[in-house]
Amino acid sequence: MIVPMKKASLVVMDRDREPSLEKLRELGVLHLQRKSVSSAVLSGLLEKRAKTEAALAVVRSVEAPKKTARAAGTTGTAGTENPEAAANPAAKILELGEERKRLQDELASLARERSRVENWGDFDPEAFAEFAAKGIVLVPYLLPRKSYEALGNDTRIIVLGEDKIGVYVLSAGKEIPGETPFALSEYSLSGIDTRAEETRKRIAAVEEQLVFLAAFRPAVEAEKLSLDEQIEFETARAGMDVLDGAPAEHAVSWLSGFIPAEDLGVLKRGAAENGWALIADDPGPDDEVPTKLKNNRFANLIGPLTGFLEVVPGYHEVDISGWFLFFFVIFFGMIFGDAGYGALLLLSGAAALAATVKKGVPPVVKLLLLLGFSNFVWGVLTCSWFGIEVKYLPGVLQNVSLPLISNVTSNASEYGKKIVQQNLMIFCFSLALLQLSIGHILAIFHNKSLKALGDLGNIAMLTGMYFIILNLIASNEARQIPLFPPAVYILAGGFFLNFVFGNYSGSIGRSITESLKNIISVILGIANVFSDIMSYIRLWAVGLAGAAIADTVDKMAGPMLGHFLFFVFGILLLVFGHGLNLVLNMLSVLVHGVRLNTLEFSGHVGLTWAGSAYKPFSKRIKNEAQSA
Repeated sequence: MIVPMKKASLVVMDRDREPSLEKLRELGVLHLQRKSVSSAVLSGLLEKRAKTEAALAVVRSVEAPKKTARAAGTTGTAGTENPEAAANPAAKILELGEERKRLQDELASLARERSRVENWGDFDPEAFAEFAAKGIVLVPYLLPRKSYEALGNDTRIIVLGEDKIGVYVLSAGKEIPGETPFALSEYSLSGIDTRAEETRKRIAAVEEQLVFLAAFRPAVEAEKLSLDEQIEFETARAGMDVLDGAPAEHAVSWLSGFIPAEDLGVLKRGAAENGWALIADDPGPDDEVPTKLKNNRFANLIGPLTGFLEVVPGYHEVDISGWFLFFFVIFFGMIFGDAGYGALLLLSGAAALAATVKKGVPPVVKLLLLLGFSNFVWGVLTCSWFGIEVKYLPGVLQNVSLPLISNVTSNASEYGKKIVQQNLMIFCFSLALLQLSIGHILAIFHNKSLKALGDLGNIAMLTGMYFIILNLIASNEARQIPLFPPAVYILAGGFFLNFVFGNYSGSIGRSITESLKNIISVILGIANVFSDIMSYIRLWAVGLAGAAIADTVDKMAGPMLGHFLFFVFGILLLVFGHGLNLVLNMLSVLVHGVRLNTLEFSGHVGLTWAGSAYKPFSKRIKNEAQSA
């Protein structure tokens, strides 16, 4: 659920501005209100952080040997051999990074120059000046073939060679009218090659130093965290407003922010202890209130995913964390759809669990175990094991599968195949009806007004469209699905309720007027309901694609496993093919499984993910450095 917030304003003596901010940061409960501020100190800190981030980007591009990758602050050769780097590692890394970039640009320029002049051969550019001093003027040209053939007999030239581009000539004594002389390089080919080799050696030397300096990466990261904290503090200091009209010795400053209602007592005690004036009230309708979520242990498992996606519900929106996780687990199992892959994920999760159980199991490990279990269960029910054909699987694996959706049924006959396909489509559409209806039920409890009738209308539209889609898409010669006429009536009734109450905001008349103003969008809402339900068919289609890839890999590798000489290649093909399929399935989950929650489901809840996370003004450098 979304934790209720209070808007708090603190008034402090201006002379105590910085000590008060330090005390406030120690409390660590107030999310400061966003402000656009500027100061000379802040500009300097931002510049230093930009350089530190650039240094981190450079150092991440190299691999540090294990013998030098020691934590910042420890003793070793990294500090004694290079005291300059130890004193300011970020500056040294950035300096070397800029030098490497310059040398790489120089090497690329030399390569381009060599390619431009290599057809002239290994000439000595200074020879042209020596000839000119002796009265022999030679002008180089790269002439198109037509221009070369059009030269008169009075033009004295020396032909050096030709290719598809043209003819390489030296004009003796004068320039050729209408033609542009070829600009020779200031170095010979051998000279260019020598300079290129020297540049490569310098690049190698710089990269060697960078590899050595990678040992200082923890120190640079710690410096960045420190700068982030200083920037946050300076932003707060510069953003404090000074009340006008008071004498300098009595001048006061104030700042505002947001605090969870449950933590307001902490701020009140801090204000009493430090002599601050505190005003706390409910946030206004125009305030950008941060969102703090507080859920049970199950719903919190979705945190690693939403954190990775950087999506947060708005403060005035609905928290769907629990439902998001519930359906995402189902989607994951259907998209992966293979018990073999699920077993691999479970083994990976078990290994991570064993490695972290003493320090505290991270939520991402628990999520991995849950997703692996979902994948395993769905694979068992459908009898899918690494894409292996059903006839080669043990009878026990075939018997524990669910006949309604099992590959055993699908492979038994053409009739069984159609029944299984129909059942899977019906299951996908039923998931759509269930999840999207839950979205409107959540909206009903959130709105608590006559607009709830509009949401009931949407549920009716979803139900009617569900049966229409079953008749149009899921019916086949193996099984016909009735209820088409009643579905149209349910759809029409839902449309009426949505038309009258969908835009309700205190007056039915205004709601109908808004619907009339947006009549095109209201009518298109029927098409949106159809597309939203149809969108869930992707769960079956994407899972089917993954199964096809697994089957193809097995068929390609199978013949190799029967020959001793090709056995190793067959194993490598299996590992590579199924590994690639795992990666593709993971991408499919991120694209399709996440989409159904953050787009279709969220749209029916009325959730736009327009919120910002609650981040209190606090000292976080110790915890962040440890997690890094």
